[in-house]
Amino acid sequence: MDRHSDKMGGFRTIKVLMVEDNEDDVFLLNAQLSARGLDTYSERVDSAGDLARALEEREWDLVISDHAMPGFDSASALEVVRRSGRDIPFIIYSGKISDHMAFSAMRNGVADYVQKGNIARLVPVIERELRGVETRRAVQTADARIHALAFFDTLSALPNQTLLRAQIDDWLDTARRSVEASHATLMVVDIDRFLRINTSFGYEAGNAVLREAVRRLIERAGDGAMIARLSGDRFCVFAPACTTRALASALAQRLMDAFSTPIIKDGLELFLTASVGVAMTPDDGDDAQSLIMNAEAAMASAKRSGGNGMSFYAREMSASSAEKLVLETHLRHAVQRGELFLNYQPIMNGLTGRPSGVEALLRWKHPQRGVVSPDRFIPLADESGLIVEIGAWVMREACSQGRQWHEQGMTDLSMSVNVSAVQFAQPRLLETVRTTLEDTGFPPDKLVLEITESVLMKDAETTIGMLKALKNMGVRISMDDFGTGYSSLSYLKRFPIDIVKIDKSFVRDINEDEDDAAIIRVIIALARSLRLTTVAEGVETPEQLGFLMREQCDRFQGYFFSRPVDAEVLRARILDGSLLI
Repeated sequence: MDRHSDKMGGFRTIKVLMVEDNEDDVFLLNAQLSARGLDTYSERVDSAGDLARALEEREWDLVISDHAMPGFDSASALEVVRRSGRDIPFIIYSGKISDHMAFSAMRNGVADYVQKGNIARLVPVIERELRGVETRRAVQTADARIHALAFFDTLSALPNQTLLRAQIDDWLDTARRSVEASHATLMVVDIDRFLRINTSFGYEAGNAVLREAVRRLIERAGDGAMIARLSGDRFCVFAPACTTRALASALAQRLMDAFSTPIIKDGLELFLTASVGVAMTPDDGDDAQSLIMNAEAAMASAKRSGGNGMSFYAREMSASSAEKLVLETHLRHAVQRGELFLNYQPIMNGLTGRPSGVEALLRWKHPQRGVVSPDRFIPLADESGLIVEIGAWVMREACSQGRQWHEQGMTDLSMSVNVSAVQFAQPRLLETVRTTLEDTGFPPDKLVLEITESVLMKDAETTIGMLKALKNMGVRISMDDFGTGYSSLSYLKRFPIDIVKIDKSFVRDINEDEDDAAIIRVIIALARSLRLTTVAEGVETPEQLGFLMREQCDRFQGYFFSRPVDAEVLRARILDGSLLI
């Protein structure tokens, strides 16, 4: 469209389709709009056929229609616009319509009715409707961007693991309902020694090589195969057409042959090889998770054999899972042995410049292994169900610490505690929250339960019931990692939540990526309209903070202010005033 906003919020070159039988009225209206600072391009139509053709031939910002014309009226014109499928504000500008008819028209989809000649009222109506269209389109763009972030890898544009698993599980569900046994092949492809490219030539060169590798893999995989990026230089190929080991071997060889010729980067010939692990359904797994895990075990076996080869999954390859069982056993005793502890990261208030809350983050110091990464043991706790017991301990420990800080005079601090999918699915969560608050004496309105967007989206109606029960206790709810689980922004108003945490993937490139910047603006604006507090995660630079403050984000969290630290260190920083925006 040839329209843009100026600093005063007005619009330039507004394309107006005027449904009017009087040419003089059109000329007069254009002159009046121009005198009010609105530059318009307009065409006049006075029949259903002309209106339909105009809508088909050109994009329009507005339709302004007289009510009664010879053989045509505003109701008929509105129906033509509806059939076109266009999102175009429809304004009746007429002196020949009763208030009753005008109200009825607005109930049917007319944006507004303005008495002909009342240009002072028409101009703000036009500006309001144009802004409404802009907002709707911004939301649609944001939704599309969030969908891409949730289901597609940004570097390769391939489906990510989330979408891959969903599509594999859908295929398997269909196969199970089939009378005949269905076989398919899943492969994990890992580029051998790829790290040396990043180390030697930098990440930009590495990314370019990965894109070329993706192009070659797509070409060799052929039609009917789905390719996804699992992580880094690791890819997954799901091939329903490969129903035998012979066919799977042939496909694996083609995928390895994708690297038989060097990749040229800046005049350099880069020679690569790949290791391929193969798992076949139903023998090697009857769900996406099992197939991927077993194909990765097979790929690891191929790598141990020197790489540049393929390996079919065999049950003995799962021996490495014994190490996970040992770690799980140790984790079961970690609470009793005092090996788990909490660190805290401040959440800064954009108005006061001081911390208004903290997030409790779980850590594990193993007596022999040292500090175990949360990325390693928290998924294990989820898989084993230990997260329910551990989560209850975390909540009690965090609320006890929050109560101590309140008694030391820091009564404004809220305490944010993460709730996993497994915890949220347990009805006993309500009892855990209630008894924790009663036993620790921590104020309910200072407890914030952070629940990821993907968890909230699993079963909307059940989710709403659980959230309402938690809200009735007085606690606050935060939608964590917003954007990573894909919910339409419209879901924000369905759930009884208080806080939206903008995922760090949006914040990371906020000053370089116009799309991310636009999405954050929309999220903040919509959250404000719904009276929700916004928290930006992953703030690491002054530039990121400056952008977010200009857009009036409410709260900030990230390494720019503080890494997660123990309670005493954080207390000292708060009291000595070193934690400030």
